[in-house]
Amino acid sequence: MKKTISAVALAAAVSFLSFRCGTSGKSTGSAAGDIINAKEAGRVISVLASDEMRGRKVFTPEIDKAADFIAAEFKAAGLETWNNSGSYLQSFAVYTPKQTALTATVDGAKMDPQQVFVITSKPALQADEKSGYEVVKIAAGANLFQKVNELVQNGKNAIAVADPSYASNFTRLGFLKRNMFKMDHNVIVLLAANTPQTFSISASHEVTEQRLSNVVGILPGKSKKDEYVIFSGHYDHIGVGRPVNGDSIYNGANDDAAGTTGVILLAKYFKQLKNNERTIVFAAFTAEESGGYGSRYFSKQFDPAKVMAMFNIEMIGTDSKWGKNSAYITGYERTDMGEILQKNLQGSGFTFHPDPYPDQQLFFRSDNATLAALGVPAHTISTAKMDAEPHYHKPSDHVSTLDMENMAMIIKSIAISSRSIVAGTDTPSRVNVNELNR
Repeated sequence: MKKTISAVALAAAVSFLSFRCGTSGKSTGSAAGDIINAKEAGRVISVLASDEMRGRKVFTPEIDKAADFIAAEFKAAGLETWNNSGSYLQSFAVYTPKQTALTATVDGAKMDPQQVFVITSKPALQADEKSGYEVVKIAAGANLFQKVNELVQNGKNAIAVADPSYASNFTRLGFLKRNMFKMDHNVIVLLAANTPQTFSISASHEVTEQRLSNVVGILPGKSKKDEYVIFSGHYDHIGVGRPVNGDSIYNGANDDAAGTTGVILLAKYFKQLKNNERTIVFAAFTAEESGGYGSRYFSKQFDPAKVMAMFNIEMIGTDSKWGKNSAYITGYERTDMGEILQKNLQGSGFTFHPDPYPDQQLFFRSDNATLAALGVPAHTISTAKMDAEPHYHKPSDHVSTLDMENMAMIIKSIAISSRSIVAGTDTPSRVNVNELNR
């Protein structure tokens, strides 16, 4: 059942549209109303979530088509390209190594290849105790996948000796070799009770390179050009899959054509205002659904100390659990960014709530996570009812299931709530990385 808007809420919404930005004298509300509206949101999302896009899966012609559409929208908005490259596409490569041969000798005895796992992007690897590998013990009871991933990320050659208790989960390490970034180091995991004194490991791989692209546009700041505010969403989805009621295209209208639509409309809004003191970066990420590779690559391009805030927008096409004119912010308690946003929305009737689904660990599951892990106040804004979202990752995630009027109001609210951060008069507190427990 849809909720109706009370007279009080309607009056607040009218007041909302009369908000003025204290730094420019321009009416931010009227600018939002001109650009951010249900008709324009519907135009953009209907292209991104059309059957012609076939679910925007990575490594398909259709996701390239979606990227070109977003780039054209950024160009029409008048954004600049990243690093003046002349292209809105931020392209990068991922690598998939397929192991073709492996031999391992530890303390003079040959090891079963099933007890050795090699993570590398090199076609050939040779390693022994004289190769300078750091030896790390992974004791029983630890998080095997987290520990190995930390070794992958730290950039050093390493031998990890995993306790035999991990035998049943050992092969699951394979997910770390799917679509990986190019590595200048190697990580070898041995399933063994004792730390080896000598070892000799040889591995061969066929390495496949594939290209991916984020879509990034820039609105340079005025007085604080070297300080960045990021608005982002992911434009990939899961493509074509198992048919449900004869429909096999997983259109991903809410997840996350809705967020990408928000980014495009915000780009046009801020370009029209022309009053941002900080540089604004608008990013549509690829490969969120398959490992977050787009946002991970994007994050490497920044000094995190210069990123003042990140507004990641994910699944805003349906009403939140509180109804209309509301959304939630993941990791709300980790910075004071939510309080700043709510202050800027005072009198609007719109409310940002803390994440009501803490058990889902949403703060760590979307494209805000990489920068948040570096201390950036990077949060995801969403309305998705994660305990009862009927179309999540289903072919029924169509534009027709979304509320365009409410979605436009959410995007307007993001625009208005961010005004003091964009203006440089408010700076959110940083994430305390020592308190992050995954």
